[in-house]
Amino acid sequence: MKLKVKILGIDSGGKPFVFLNNSDADEINVTASERVTLQSKKTISAIVNTSSTIEKGSMGITEEIRKSLSLKHNISIDVEVAPFPKSLQFIRNKLSGKKLLSHEIKEIVQDIVDGNLSETEISAFVTSLHIDKLDLDEATSLSQAMVDTGKILQINKKIIADKHSIGGVPGDKTTLLVIPIIAAEGFTIPKTSSRAITSVAGTADRAEALMPVEFTMKKMMGIIEKANGCIVWGGAIDLAPADDIFVKTEFSLHIDPLLLPSIMSKKKAVGTTHLVVDIPTGRGSKMKTPGEADLLARDIIELGKRLGIHTHCVVTFGDQPIGNAVGPALEAREALEVITNRENIPDLIDKTCNIAGSLFELLGKKNGYALAKKILESGKAEKKLREIIKAQGGNPKIMPEDIPIGKHFYEVRSEKSGQVLWIENRLVVEVGRAAGAPKDKGAGIVFAKKIGDAVKKGDIIYTVYAEKPHKLERAKSALLTQPPIGIGKKTDMLIHMVKESPTVERTFVIDR
Repeated sequence: MKLKVKILGIDSGGKPFVFLNNSDADEINVTASERVTLQSKKTISAIVNTSSTIEKGSMGITEEIRKSLSLKHNISIDVEVAPFPKSLQFIRNKLSGKKLLSHEIKEIVQDIVDGNLSETEISAFVTSLHIDKLDLDEATSLSQAMVDTGKILQINKKIIADKHSIGGVPGDKTTLLVIPIIAAEGFTIPKTSSRAITSVAGTADRAEALMPVEFTMKKMMGIIEKANGCIVWGGAIDLAPADDIFVKTEFSLHIDPLLLPSIMSKKKAVGTTHLVVDIPTGRGSKMKTPGEADLLARDIIELGKRLGIHTHCVVTFGDQPIGNAVGPALEAREALEVITNRENIPDLIDKTCNIAGSLFELLGKKNGYALAKKILESGKAEKKLREIIKAQGGNPKIMPEDIPIGKHFYEVRSEKSGQVLWIENRLVVEVGRAAGAPKDKGAGIVFAKKIGDAVKKGDIIYTVYAEKPHKLERAKSALLTQPPIGIGKKTDMLIHMVKESPTVERTFVIDR
């Protein structure tokens, strides 16, 4: 059947969609979400939407189709019913509890990247992985398929180091310190990072307060050649592109069954040979107990072996924010203060040296922790960070006070004396995002007190920063619901009293 092309001037997120009049759809014998083939100079498959606003004999097309077929307004092309992709049968098999084979997983991932599956079909696949769980064979095949369907960074080095965190703890700016420490010792470490999805700041958001982070693959290679390392946003270079699609679906469903393939496919795509994965554990973290963390570490290490990546894991405390600052600019400031030896932030320094030290030992160095601390304290790490900043187009002379933060702030003071008993990470994130982070880079929180610190009545316990007055008021409102910090005596057994059926909010973190 021939239909006239109507260019709608809209894109559909990478998926090829067409809009058909209900009558024409009946004539072709398709319904919404089924497929048609469009034939011009080449043939492609498209997902159908039906609409009464489209004229009979016409077909609305999205920008993806216009560009793919180089179509012009009002030309006529052949439109015929197309079979469903084979990958849909494989998804149905997984929903029925069957184990997926390698070639089946490859076909599903290829169809997802090519835009041949609708959001509903992708959601069904992600849900099937959540219900039936991925075994390690499937995780290996999925990781490799995600690598094969994207670009691969070709670095001509025998050893390529990397670090990663599964996330879940606010204020974790360790990457800004670990990368220059490792690179300063002569190892190549190309770090691709994410922006925040559910958190106050992703590593790319923090780094962007110091330097540009969006580059093409070619420019990224040039940065690595100059500085032996980089901290760039992974979303700009098309590594394992299926992961970005999966993450959107996981976020909307509040599930995270693809954690392992997500991590390992990105590492494989940059050529990583030696990897340390940080698994924060504790209150408000993804892993609640060391036992859970060890089980995850076992799977990560095994998956690393299958993909040819030497992998170690470090299980770290995740009961409270790392360092004192939470929010992109505030965290970048704090990292710069530590690397220039202006400030001593014990937990941040200790976690940094443990991660960098573990990576050094994986790379064959002895006394890794001591080596990492020496590089940090000697100024070698600062020098290397400034090389990376310069290579990425930032100001290599930048100092902490040069990083702008929110001008509007609200100091929260303690209403009683005692000590900090707990900090709720979920509530910290809620307040930080209410204040405008991560979009407003200067928004966030700075803690004056952490767990175990003594507090007197009237002491400042934390300060909330915002770039806009109305967002500061929004953060204040969030604080009225439930405070993110608990203060009392060591012997206090009561956390709070529940007088009616509460609404319990579960922590969901997907930033990686």
